[in-house]
Amino acid sequence: MAEIQNSNPTVRNVADLPTRRGRTSSPTTNIHSLGLFADTIPSSSYLLDPFEPAPTSSGSDSDDDAVEPIDEQEIYDLISTISDPEHPLSLGSLAVVNLPDIHIKSLSRDLQTVLVEITPTITHCSLATVIGLGVRVRLEQSLPPRFRVDVRIKEGTHSTGDQVNKQLGDKERVAAALENAQLMGVLRKMLETCQ
Repeated sequence: MAEIQNSNPTVRNVADLPTRRGRTSSPTTNIHSLGLFADTIPSSSYLLDPFEPAPTSSGSDSDDDAVEPIDEQEIYDLISTISDPEHPLSLGSLAVVNLPDIHIKSLSRDLQTVLVEITPTITHCSLATVIGLGVRVRLEQSLPPRFRVDVRIKEGTHSTGDQVNKQLGDKERVAAALENAQLMGVLRKMLETCQ
């Protein structure tokens, strides 16, 4: 990673990226009402989890079996803010992940597959596997267990796309990669920018 392979990638304006999230990053608590203690009270990140069901005041258990649907836009919002390992930009800004390249397929009532096709910035990107692994880790950490994650290189966008897809689809290789301390450091750095 000492040398940047694509020093002039196409960059999208963050304001032009599709999202349901608000553009401001203000917490849900009214900081002004806390006065002097605004900086001492930790923010509750669990309150911002888009997949956590909202608490209900009723005592009925009829909604416990209801499954909140997750669509392609929510998947895009989860992965578009991942930082590129070579550039100080997000995968959404570099058009590595695109909303039309995210597909959700229901396999059964309790099981769905998320397919994300990534588009490397150049056809010989040496970090395509690392980017795919970062997307996979982000989704596996964020989505409920009913989702199976499949990350692939979009066909015709990488010179060794078949080999990269084979690596990303092999559970043993992915597990071995996640045990590599140096690689995990790169992935942590990529995921620091996730909202």
